[in-house]
Amino acid sequence: MIEIRIHGRGGQGAVVASAVLASALFYDGRYVQAFPAFGVERRGAPVMAFTRWDFKPIRIRTNVYQPDHVIVLDWTLILEGVDVTTGLKEKGWILINSSKEDLEVGDFSKYKLAIVDAGGIAVRHKLGTPTAPVVNTAILGAFSKITGMVTIGSVIRAIRENVPVKQEENVAAAREAYSRVHRVI
Repeated sequence: MIEIRIHGRGGQGAVVASAVLASALFYDGRYVQAFPAFGVERRGAPVMAFTRWDFKPIRIRTNVYQPDHVIVLDWTLILEGVDVTTGLKEKGWILINSSKEDLEVGDFSKYKLAIVDAGGIAVRHKLGTPTAPVVNTAILGAFSKITGMVTIGSVIRAIRENVPVKQEENVAAAREAYSRVHRVI
């Protein structure tokens, strides 16, 4: 079983990202689960969402405590003390949304690190606002590229079938992030 934890802020689309990723993985023939961690969700507050997949039915019904991979929708969460690596398996991917390619925000030497400017991409495609871009679909395009565990075609299909507004803009953002993700390690 592969488990993915998504860290974000309320309003960035972490919950939608987990659901779209699960749909894309389902289209690629996997069994899936997607769910949020409920707490004090409000716009701007730290939130988590999870996706699991396997080639056989999934019976576990818990939060993801030892993810194989982590997606970070807002790198400033790390500055605020959110330990995105908690429980992360060695050699797992950390995909961070940032316009900075040389982040110095933690020791990620045990992991594979990739950075994509999903915020800039979202702004170019008019997803959200310049001060609060909605980066979820862009980051999924980058995740598809770095991990190879889900096809970009299935990500695009999942966006078209699950994202209620600006579908083509979201598809374009995912495609752009797929081509622009920067592998650091």
